[in-house]
Amino acid sequence: MLQFSQLYRPKHARLVAGACFIVCFTLVCVTLLAGLTAQAAEKIDLSTPEGALAAWRKDTCSLIDKKPIIYTWEGSLYSFRQGAPDKKLFNLQGMNIRQCDTVDGGKKGKGVKIVSREIMLYLDPKTNKRLDKWLNPWLGREVQVLHVANDPVNFGTFFPRTEAGKPAFSWPLKTTEDSWYNLLTVPLFYHNVLQGDYQRYVGGAYHAVEMFSSFGALDDLLDEKTDTSSVRGGGWSRLSAYLPWMEMQGREGLLYAHAVSYKVENFDALSDVLKTYINEVAPKYKMPPPMDDKRKNETSWTVFGKQIEGEKLKRGGH
Repeated sequence: MLQFSQLYRPKHARLVAGACFIVCFTLVCVTLLAGLTAQAAEKIDLSTPEGALAAWRKDTCSLIDKKPIIYTWEGSLYSFRQGAPDKKLFNLQGMNIRQCDTVDGGKKGKGVKIVSREIMLYLDPKTNKRLDKWLNPWLGREVQVLHVANDPVNFGTFFPRTEAGKPAFSWPLKTTEDSWYNLLTVPLFYHNVLQGDYQRYVGGAYHAVEMFSSFGALDDLLDEKTDTSSVRGGGWSRLSAYLPWMEMQGREGLLYAHAVSYKVENFDALSDVLKTYINEVAPKYKMPPPMDDKRKNETSWTVFGKQIEGEKLKRGGH
């Protein structure tokens, strides 16, 4: 048996030192591996449909059920007519407030349902003040402005898998080492509620397209310790016919909108023009619709039809 003093002989000292090194090295490796494993577990995995849906939910809404999230956008609206230069008609400012909830889809997995409502204001292109009347340059007279107040604008429910268990969700479109990018193009062509029942024969269907882009920091998106993305940006564009309240009576031409969009922390972070309008005219837009909302979605066309009574066109037009 070695005496205590013998441990300090050079030969034994080297053995003890070597053993200590091996033990310490092993402990360090185990600690690092545990740390890396925990870190990996705290990141959303985009390679799975469940992870892709979670990332989309985090950017679109929040990983926390029923937490209100606000998006806002600002840009401009132009006219486009053949043989004439484009006209900038309005500045635009809008907001959408939403909430989401987890839905058990059985074999389809844990899904997400999103409900929302939104406002967009038409502003003077020079002063940026809200316009309630607008001098239509083609009519030579004022018309009443109907600002966008669509309630609801519900997204529906999405699941990561099909009933057969196959992957059914993939997002975003592209990732790089440190960023993510996505595009969404939504062509729209359907029955126009402001037209008659002969659109198949004489035309008049609702025809438009909406284009969305979004991008952000990949680490921020994949971090499961945060419930909603914060380092992100986006854009919205729209091409459509003239708005009903413009009273253009089918004149040749189109409208196109172009705007940047981003997320804000709360209602107070919105622009003054939006906050004033919501506080004075539309206070319900401070909160999203309830999660059990079963109403049909509204558009500028359906809202116009409910607020303005239709009439037969007189011979000769206006």
